[in-house]
Amino acid sequence: MKLVLPVLMSIAVAGCASAPAPAPRPQTPAERPASAFPGRPVLEKKGLEAVMGKDIATLKRLFGEPRLDVIEVYGRKMQFSGKACVLDAFLYPDGKGGSEIVTHIDARRSDGAEVDRAACVEALSRR
Repeated sequence: MKLVLPVLMSIAVAGCASAPAPAPRPQTPAERPASAFPGRPVLEKKGLEAVMGKDIATLKRLFGEPRLDVIEVYGRKMQFSGKACVLDAFLYPDGKGGSEIVTHIDARRSDGAEVDRAACVEALSRR
């Protein structure tokens, strides 16, 4: 009995102690002000008119058959390559139910080093 009373007292005192305050939760994107988001990078499109906004048939006429053609849930990636560079064209539907068009391209050498996108388009379209 002498042991039961101290145990009950310590349980009662522990129950009265306040719990630590919860850590503040991070804001969700919907709660952040627009100024908290970085601006979308602006990529120079000069010299890319031959591919930007074009469809699959136009790319194939310009560069031939792609080395890779990856169909994803919401878009498509087509890769064209030559001695000068490797070009990745990213295509997404143009509006609701529209055909897939090029919305972004990346260019690099075969060793992975970046190259000018317009120069790569020009080099691959000459072959």
